[in-house]
Amino acid sequence: MDVIELVTPQGTARVHLHGVDAPRAALVLGHGAGGSVAARDLVAATRAAHDAGVGVALVEQPYRVAGRRSPPRAPALDAAWAAIVEHLSAGPLAGLPILTGGRSSGARVACRTAVATGAIGVLCLAFPLVAPSGASRQHELDGAGVPVLVVQGAGDRFGVPEPSATRSVVVVRGDHALKSDPGAVARAVRAWLDEVLVAPGAG
Repeated sequence: MDVIELVTPQGTARVHLHGVDAPRAALVLGHGAGGSVAARDLVAATRAAHDAGVGVALVEQPYRVAGRRSPPRAPALDAAWAAIVEHLSAGPLAGLPILTGGRSSGARVACRTAVATGAIGVLCLAFPLVAPSGASRQHELDGAGVPVLVVQGAGDRFGVPEPSATRSVVVVRGDHALKSDPGAVARAVRAWLDEVLVAPGAG
C-alpha cells in the first residue's frame, strides 16, 4: 500500500492506494461523514475489488485529514472529491476505467459527481436515503447517470432504496454500520464489479 497526499480546493486530502497486478480498473472510495477509511464495509469492498483484479484508492477528505469530524457543505465536499479523482486519473490510476463510491456521506458525494468525474459506475455502501429531517435523497441516486450498486443493511435507520433499471440493491444483515456481515458485502461488490466491467466500453 502507498499513501499519497493531494492538494484540493478544500485543503490536503490523503489517499491510500491498494494496487493489484495488471488491474482491470480502479475503485475510488470515500468514508462516512465522521468515519475513516478503516470502516469494516470499506475493508470488505477493498478485498472484493482485489479479488476482481481492481485496484482501490481509499480517500480521506481534507476535513478529516485536518482532524475535523463534521463535513463541510456538499459543494465543498464535491469540489474536493472531483479534484482528487482528477489527480488520480491523471497520475497513479492513469489509463484505467474509474469507478467511484463510498459509505454513507461518501456514497452521496460519488453519486453527485459521477458524471463530472467520468466514473463508469458508483458503489454505495449504506446510502443514507432519508435525511434526519425526513427529506428524501432519492434524487442523488437517480441522478448518478451510471450503473449503481447499493449495499444496504436490512435494519438501516435511514431506509433502503429501491432498485431500478440502472441500480442494483443488495440488502444484507445489519444496520447502517454494515458491520454484521462483511462477507455478504464483499460478495455483492465482487459480483457487481464483474458485471460492470464486462459491459461495453468498460475495458
